[in-house]
Amino acid sequence: MSTPGDGRADRGPADLLADARDMPDGEARIAELERVAALAEATGDAGTAMDAWAELVEAHLRGGQRWRLFEPVRRCLDTARRPQRPDDGTRPVGPDDETLRRYQRYAVEALLGTSRIGLDQARTVLDGLDDPTCHDGGALVAQLRCRIADHVGDEPTARHWLRRWRTAGPDPAAGCPDCLPVRQAELLAGWGDWAEALAAVEPLLDGTVGCTAQPEAALAAALLPWLRAGTAQRAGTAQRAAQAHVRAYRRHRVAPDGFDHLATHLRFCALGGHLDRGLEILVEQVPRLDQPHDDLAVMEFATAGALICTLAAEQRADRTVHRPTYHGRPAATVTVAALGAELLAVATELAGSFDARNGTGHQSGRMAAWLAERPSAPPVPLPADEPVDDEPIDGEPVDAGESVDGGEPAGDDEPAGAPGSDGGVRDGTTGERRSMAEEELGALSVTMITTVLDRRGDRYALDSAGTVLGRWGDAVIQFRRAGERGDVLHARVVADRRLPAARRAEAYAFCNGWNRDRLLPKAYVHDPGDGELVLAGEVATDLAYGVAPAQVTVLVDAAVRTGVAYAEAVAALP
Repeated sequence: MSTPGDGRADRGPADLLADARDMPDGEARIAELERVAALAEATGDAGTAMDAWAELVEAHLRGGQRWRLFEPVRRCLDTARRPQRPDDGTRPVGPDDETLRRYQRYAVEALLGTSRIGLDQARTVLDGLDDPTCHDGGALVAQLRCRIADHVGDEPTARHWLRRWRTAGPDPAAGCPDCLPVRQAELLAGWGDWAEALAAVEPLLDGTVGCTAQPEAALAAALLPWLRAGTAQRAGTAQRAAQAHVRAYRRHRVAPDGFDHLATHLRFCALGGHLDRGLEILVEQVPRLDQPHDDLAVMEFATAGALICTLAAEQRADRTVHRPTYHGRPAATVTVAALGAELLAVATELAGSFDARNGTGHQSGRMAAWLAERPSAPPVPLPADEPVDDEPIDGEPVDAGESVDGGEPAGDDEPAGAPGSDGGVRDGTTGERRSMAEEELGALSVTMITTVLDRRGDRYALDSAGTVLGRWGDAVIQFRRAGERGDVLHARVVADRRLPAARRAEAYAFCNGWNRDRLLPKAYVHDPGDGELVLAGEVATDLAYGVAPAQVTVLVDAAVRTGVAYAEAVAALP
């Protein structure tokens, strides 16, 4: 709220939106963006209102609570359809048509992830844009109608729209072109069309595509189809599944977008006979239930975890595991049967909420079918869980030195953990050995950033949206993942020293000089309207093709070093 003398009451929505954009991610920023959007609508500034709603959409994407973006998307679409003036048919300035159609997809996907949005609401958004290509079966709407039909259990309609989707031309708003075949494969696998599911993802399995989620997402989608392949080919396909699981889980165990794939990994362990491995994954990943995730992913994870526990209890009823803290439950040693009961209760409640919203029993029936599954053949050995430079998923037999369930390989010349036994590489300049994990490309994650700061011994704060904030001398620096897929490392530095608003020309001259003479950070002046100027800077690095932890170390070190130099230069101004 504005207070007398703070300079905000006399400023327009566009200026207030600029201030809100400079705030760190979190609930305070979300509340301010909502306030600015409402103010812009009340004053007739439709363009700023659309921009504020769009900022809220991006904020909820980064924060993980995707269901919260539904209302901002709806407001964006409503504002876009309204003329700026009664006698003017033009649309207000704001996000372009492709961005609005992408937001349309986000909103419908939010419906699939939670029961807190009504089906009629999502269908209204789906029909909202005046784009005749969509209603003729374009890729975007064909995909969304297919996924909605499948979600409520209408398989014939879903198959109809899948055929339309697969024959439609490319559409940038429909999503990453390398991820769309994975979604199609997941649908086909859910219907038991194993061969078709494998055919959908086969082109992605060599890892040469441009998406950072591949080939691991495609490998996860192929796990159950390979495991369910015909008996004549089962030995080879089951071995491919084992290799794919180990390779894909190495990424999914830590990647922010990996949680959606964990249920598949757990089901593979249950149906492939790797119960020890499944329990290890379950116990390791249970704390992630405290993080924001779509309800559908939580339901599937809990169901798959309950299946693992059921099978383990059938083998030995008194088997126990050390369950870490999650959902307010303290860490404790519990029987696998008790842990399974906890997870089953979570899954049952969520499935019931989906079915109550959908008016069908499909989700409860689907989860019941998962719980009724049992292994159909003896397990094949899992390869050792060690990253290598080239990992073809080719069905070759496991080396005799490799053990079942990812244990240590036998017969190595060096004992595990000995210097040089980790498959690492030695830095040609420093001579220090780096593990292959440090060199392995993966999706940017908050954990990568905090690990670097932990190693440096730096103190920092981490908020619920994943924004990392710390102080280094005269500089306050914020790290966050930006972009639609969270694949841009964005670092923002704010200098402690502020200049009076009367020195604006001098501040601009300083920033222009810095940007002319220095590469990083990009310097700029921000006027919050309180009589003082904030001198800030930013560094954005596009990591869409993946990043190794060793590279994140270099990027974070550079951001801190140059950010401190910038703040010191500001402090040295007369």
